[in-house]
Amino acid sequence: MWELRDLPSAATDWGRVLTDFFQSTTGSELLSRLRMESQSHQIFPPAAAVFRALELTPREDVRVVILGQDPYHGAGQADGLAFSVPSGVTRPPSLRNIFRELQDDLGVSIPPSFELSRWARQGVLLLNTTLTVRQDAAGSHRGFGWEMLTDLVIQLVNDLPVPVVFIMWGKDAEKKLTRVDRQRHLAICSPHPSPLSAHRGFFGSRPFSRANQFLAGHGRDTIDWI
Repeated sequence: MWELRDLPSAATDWGRVLTDFFQSTTGSELLSRLRMESQSHQIFPPAAAVFRALELTPREDVRVVILGQDPYHGAGQADGLAFSVPSGVTRPPSLRNIFRELQDDLGVSIPPSFELSRWARQGVLLLNTTLTVRQDAAGSHRGFGWEMLTDLVIQLVNDLPVPVVFIMWGKDAEKKLTRVDRQRHLAICSPHPSPLSAHRGFFGSRPFSRANQFLAGHGRDTIDWI
């Protein structure tokens, strides 16, 4: 049976929002759907990794939010950080395109590891709009209730007293724009880096340099993307 365990401490901002959410009707119904789903399907990422992005990037440390759609749906790929894969796992096509854009944007070599916890620990919140997925079925957990939780997370980041960069890849991510005060924060929106859409504006969007320019211009530390 699929079961969430070890939520972030209720003493933290993320812990409080998660505790309140799962005590709500929406949160309870979400857990029920996931338990039922797990009886006949594999769910990714593993339950212990679902909130890894929040665990590695406390609210007060957030400088950049990278927002995607849902986790990778192939076996062994999803690790709880949007677009990241565990060390040793072959890069999915979307991640290949992200690093192609990184290389073109910053003029750097592609790094050897595609596990992105090094970004998360610098204040890059690697979040998907939906936090779980059924194996081999992209978008399968849309509408389960995760969107309400990720709305709350985006709102809490928006409410920080310092400027933040929101990098939103794809239509699901762009729906969160209503939660972002674009007078204070920078929103960089483009198509999803999937091969199906990357050529429609993701390539050439230069999100990494634009994020660092904004952070530096507002007196915040920049991100080492390599």
